[in-house]
Amino acid sequence: MQDQDKYAEQAASIDQPAAPETASPAQTLEEQLAASQQLVQELQDSFLRAKAEVENFRRRAQEDVTRAHKFAIEGFAEALVPVKDSLEMALQVETPSIESLKEGVEMTLKQLSAAFEKNRLLEIKPQQGDKLDPMKHQAISMVPADQEANTIVSTLQKGYLIADRLLRPALVTVAQEK
Repeated sequence: MQDQDKYAEQAASIDQPAAPETASPAQTLEEQLAASQQLVQELQDSFLRAKAEVENFRRRAQEDVTRAHKFAIEGFAEALVPVKDSLEMALQVETPSIESLKEGVEMTLKQLSAAFEKNRLLEIKPQQGDKLDPMKHQAISMVPADQEANTIVSTLQKGYLIADRLLRPALVTVAQEK
């Protein structure tokens, strides 16, 4: 900002006539030309610096985007590592009982559900009688049922959302028209 004020003052001084009456017109023109050339040089230098600064900013922003894409899954991977550890520990038990296996699977499922929740991976599990939503459900078949047409009769497979984006639709059967 200070540079702009400095350049504006210099430009204004070039336009004003020379004050001393004793100076020759040729000398005054030479001084004005030298001042103008100096101003042009300073403006050109300022322009080149600003251009380099913009290019550096653009390059840093592109590197940040590249880094974000590269490590976007890092948080999800960190949440899944304990799940893998639990499964590996379960396989190392030499003589597991049915109860211990069931307990281990339940604990691992809790870890996995927590990882999904932490990373905003949400289940789509429609209930019987819900209206078919083609944005979240995929109808596999239509079956005769004692309920309104195009409502869900059963869920064959849960669907999933990542934040608000559909990852996989829920597979459902729907009631056909009577």
